[in-house]
Amino acid sequence: MKVKAVRLHGANDLRLDEFELPEITDDEILVKVVSDSVCMSTYKCAILGTEHKRVHPNVADHPAIMGHEMAGDIVKVGKNHQGKFKPGMKFTLQPALNYKGTMWSPGYSYEFFGGNATYCIIPAEVMELGCLLEYKGKAYYEASLAEPMSCSIGAINACYHTKMGVYIHEMGIKENGKLAILAGAGPMGLGAITYLLHRDVRPSMLVVTDIDQERLDRATELFPPAEYMAKGIELHFINTGKMDDPAEELIKITGGTGFDDVLCYAPVEAVIELSSAVLGRDGCLNFFAGPTDNKFTARINFYDVHYNSTHVLGTTGGNTDDMIESLELTAANRINPAVMVTHIGGLDAAADTILNLPNIPGGKKLIYNHLNMPLIALTDLRKKGAEDERYIKLADIVDAHKGLWCLEAEQYLLENFIDE
Repeated sequence: MKVKAVRLHGANDLRLDEFELPEITDDEILVKVVSDSVCMSTYKCAILGTEHKRVHPNVADHPAIMGHEMAGDIVKVGKNHQGKFKPGMKFTLQPALNYKGTMWSPGYSYEFFGGNATYCIIPAEVMELGCLLEYKGKAYYEASLAEPMSCSIGAINACYHTKMGVYIHEMGIKENGKLAILAGAGPMGLGAITYLLHRDVRPSMLVVTDIDQERLDRATELFPPAEYMAKGIELHFINTGKMDDPAEELIKITGGTGFDDVLCYAPVEAVIELSSAVLGRDGCLNFFAGPTDNKFTARINFYDVHYNSTHVLGTTGGNTDDMIESLELTAANRINPAVMVTHIGGLDAAADTILNLPNIPGGKKLIYNHLNMPLIALTDLRKKGAEDERYIKLADIVDAHKGLWCLEAEQYLLENFIDE
């Protein structure tokens, strides 16, 4: 069958291709991909090409489909999987496969498997690893966003703490502890915030820093500190760019103890050093944001590592359990992944969006693969209505949901914007 997909042909070489998808084998599944949210790691993959750890060396001859935060419908099931999966089921998947020691993943490594496609083929290893998940919700975007949410969930679950003389790590953030997310007002930070504020084990203090006041203002609007103070969580949104001594002032907010857990959401030397500087005793630093430079370094305080038991780890992606937790919390209306989304667009906008991602302000960019639509900010929908009145209706729906993307908006989009 003829399909369209944004594919990687080499470093900085993304193309919207139309090509023939082969017939599936007995061990594969054909899916229609409805939505895919754009990840910063996809940008890194696009600019690095074969220098990226997950990209296969012959990508020029066998281009890889981009995108891994996908959701859609199962179309056809190979006979080896017909007992569990059926045509018509909605799906999402955990892309961090780690199959037989490789780093291959959809969106980086496969010629016929990725999220920026109208249709794609899910290979046998995904089912073998239990990474293909039936999705029983209504909103495709929530299933797409379960993957980035799972990355933050995994980072929080991977934190750990110790006791002097006891060689056991107590996994997870410190319950009722003090937690900071540095460079945390971007889309992934917002996902972490909605999770931290509504999970069972929560901090008693959450400090979110950034140097972009607009992002901080939006975060404050989405998560009003007074509302969470009434629930027992002291919440602060702080612009460290306006501080003379950010480390001293952040520690002062903790009452002088420093933080039990720090999540570093930017691969920036100064942010990492600040993260190290504000750790309290037995403080755990998770370096969440992956750098593109394989020689990237930063200074951390090794005196504190030795005498104050501070420790550092890094996580990339989540696992299937993290993904399931995200889906379950979303279905229970305990978390709202839509706080991450600021733009929508069609497949024709995906390549430029990926290649220019660091230069596009706002949060998550959500691509609907069966639409032709420029990338557009949710705040610009009404202005776009001057050209096309359908955008006015879409703007009305979004405004009625506090400016957030929602099921009603998605349903209107899919019913009124697809020309097939």
